Amino acid sequence: MFALLVYLFLIIPLIIITGAAFGTDEYLRFPPQGFSLKWLANIFEVEMFVRTFKISLEIAVLGTVLALLVGIPAAYGLSRYDFVGKNFLQGFFLSPVLVPGIVFGFSLLNFLIIKYEMPVYTSLLIGHTVIIMPYIIRVISSSLENFDYSIEEAAISLGASKVKTFFVIVLPNITSGVIAAFILAFINSFNNVPVSIFLTGPGISTLPIQMMSYVEYYFDPTIAALSVVLMVMTIILMFIIEKTLGLSYFAK
Repeated sequence: MFALLVYLFLIIPLIIITGAAFGTDEYLRFPPQGFSLKWLANIFEVEMFVRTFKISLEIAVLGTVLALLVGIPAAYGLSRYDFVGKNFLQGFFLSPVLVPGIVFGFSLLNFLIIKYEMPVYTSLLIGHTVIIMPYIIRVISSSLENFDYSIEEAAISLGASKVKTFFVIVLPNITSGVIAAFILAFINSFNNVPVSIFLTGPGISTLPIQMMSYVEYYFDPTIAALSVVLMVMTIILMFIIEKTLGLSYFAK
C-alpha cells in the first residue's frame, strides 16, 4: 500500500502536466477542455527556448567531457593506491554535493566572475564541470571496485607501460561505469538550477533558468508542453540504452 502511494505521488504530477500540455485553454488547466498541439508548436516559436536549449546542451556535453577527463584518473588513483591525504582528496572531490547548491553557486559567482572577471560562458562551464565531478568519481570508483587489478599487474609484468595498460586493460573493463557516469553527469548538468542561476548573464542562460523566467510572466501551457518534450527525450534515451546495452549492464 505504501509503495502504491509513493508511485501515485510520483506519477500524478506527470499526468497533470501532460494533460495540461495538450489542452486548448490559454492558461494551465487540468483536466483540459479539449485537445490541441499548438503549445508544442509554440515551444519552437519561442526563440529563448531554442537558444537556451542549445546552450544547455553545449554546457552539459562539454562539462561532462571535461569532468570525465579529470574524474577518470582521479577515481583510478583513489581506488588503486593508498597514499597520504587520500581521505582529504576524497572529501575534496565530493564536496560540491555536500555544500548547498545556492552557497556553492554564490561562491563561484564571487570567485570566477567578480574576482577574476571570467566570461559568463566560461564561468558557467567551469561551474557545471565542478558540480558534476562527484557523480563521475563516485560511479567510476564503484566500477573500479569490481575490477581485478591482478590483470593490470600481469600486463605490466609482460612489458606493457602503465599508460598503455590503463587504456588497453583498465578502461575497456570499466566502460559501463564510464557510460553510466556520463549519463548521470549529463542529466544533472542539463537540469541544474542552483549553480546556473548565479553564473548566467546577458545573452547566456540555460533552459531551466529560462523556463523559470518564462513562468514569471506567462501562464500558458507552453512550459507544460516543454516539460513533456524533455520527459519524452529522457524516455527515448533510456530506451536506446536499454536496447543497446541493457540497463543491467550498468549494474556490473
